[in-house]
Amino acid sequence: MDGADEDMPLLHLHSQDVGSEYTRDGSVDINKQPALKHRTGNWSACFLILGVDFCENMAYYVIARNLVTFLTTVLHESKIDAARNVSAWVGACFLTPVVGAFLADTYWGRYWTIVVFLPVYITGMLILTVSASLPMFSASSEHGNAHRSVVYLGLYLAALGSGGMKPCTSSFGADQFDATDPGELAKKASFFSWSLFMLNASSLLSSTVLVWLQDNVGWGVGCAIPTVLMIISFPVFVAGSRVYRFRKPGCSPLKSLCQVLVAAVRKCHLELPENTSHLYEPSTSSSAAEGNHEIQHTNQFRFLDKAAIVLPPSDKTSTEAMSSWWLCRVTQVEELKMLLRMLPTWASYVIFNAVSGQMSSTYIEQGMAMDNLVGSFAIPPASLTVVAVVSVLVLVPIYEAMAVPLAKHLAGREDGGGLSQPQRIGIGLALSTATMAYAASLEMKRLAIVGDDDAAAPAAMSILWQTPGYFLHGVAEVFTGIGMSEFFYDQAPDGMKSLCSALGQLAIAAGAYLNAFILGVVSVATTSGGAAGWIPDNLNEGHLDYFFWMMAALSLINLVMFVSSSTRYTRRW
Repeated sequence: MDGADEDMPLLHLHSQDVGSEYTRDGSVDINKQPALKHRTGNWSACFLILGVDFCENMAYYVIARNLVTFLTTVLHESKIDAARNVSAWVGACFLTPVVGAFLADTYWGRYWTIVVFLPVYITGMLILTVSASLPMFSASSEHGNAHRSVVYLGLYLAALGSGGMKPCTSSFGADQFDATDPGELAKKASFFSWSLFMLNASSLLSSTVLVWLQDNVGWGVGCAIPTVLMIISFPVFVAGSRVYRFRKPGCSPLKSLCQVLVAAVRKCHLELPENTSHLYEPSTSSSAAEGNHEIQHTNQFRFLDKAAIVLPPSDKTSTEAMSSWWLCRVTQVEELKMLLRMLPTWASYVIFNAVSGQMSSTYIEQGMAMDNLVGSFAIPPASLTVVAVVSVLVLVPIYEAMAVPLAKHLAGREDGGGLSQPQRIGIGLALSTATMAYAASLEMKRLAIVGDDDAAAPAAMSILWQTPGYFLHGVAEVFTGIGMSEFFYDQAPDGMKSLCSALGQLAIAAGAYLNAFILGVVSVATTSGGAAGWIPDNLNEGHLDYFFWMMAALSLINLVMFVSSSTRYTRRW
């Protein structure tokens, strides 16, 4: 066995001894019977799941896009307090998925987790809608403090509901396709593409139509529309329960991982057997009876294998020696190894999100220092972010209709999504680097036009020159977003699908915090000695181009590290 093979965990899917009309990946129907292929799953089930996902994302974005305006104009909070509270709420939305993922993987399953948390989300949205509509909740009235409390109650109920749904909707959608069927496997790759499409469609509607309604008609109206859609989606989603495929929740994934670590540390003084077949693994027949997927042993992270060493009867009492905190299955050990192998890709996604964060911060600030007049119409700098969203909406259908079939033909692949996961992610990371390089070049040109004039007036350079940067970013999102969503599902251990989907949400939050950290370090490092710094209030006095070049270099290093780590597991992907 060569080195590449040794690092590849191989899943043995134990087929159920039933006819070919049933799925062979262990999925069941609502009655906990083997799922019939022609009656359950596939796109008939996914349309309902995508509908719920669309409504959830619309509700999230209608809050996130305009929350700072609501807090400052309606609740009369200071800009600093509003910015801090918005950051805290967004952080909660991307941290709570860990709770939802834990409950889904351990106790309830993905379907019932959605059923439980969707009403929580609806309740939060109803509270926000009512608090923004009724005069008695006006912040200027004597009930101002009560109004603030009601608003934050609604916000954090919505965050809790979002946390329960985000890691489950995409994973539950992917569960509708049989991984042992090449035809359904290709459809699963398309599902992640259309999931990204629906996310951006909801973002576009929230950022344009609903935000306009909030600003010009009323906050209550802007919140009421996604609330009504979510109320409608709930019974529709439940009504489709007979066409869904379900996966049985396993033991607590966090408990399982901790057991491996504790058992390995407890037996750190023992020598590993030369023959790995002596490590503990129940017979194939008993594993199949329990519906488990057996994972073959790999030679990476060998220290963890000590958790599967069977102690001689004389070392410990029989009961203690067989305790899960002393002895773990090889499959259980390999699940932890699989998570450890995912960390380099997860770190790449964190850096990608940190770089992408410039498109909603420093790139907008660059636009504020440019000429935003197109004829007699003034383009708000922040509104150009719609270009990235629209590019995703346009490119996803093109990707599915043209790019995927072409890639299949050129690569000779009849299953999957044409391009492999690392290829898609790598293309997205490369385009992210190109986006930052373009932003840096644009800033150099802008500063050259400004010349020695340090006035704060915008440069005589049209803001439309930013459009290619937003387009490149949108294309990068298509490739990296789809690739990462599929990666966190496919490469996850069978009993940790929701938890690994939550890791993708955590990468978004970690990327935002990393971006804030980088900006803080740059501010301190470049303003020493009374210097204006790279990103002063008057960008004509600074060097935003240096910052963009630095982010381009960081993105390039991220790409190189990703290629280096992914090539070691090419056959696994």
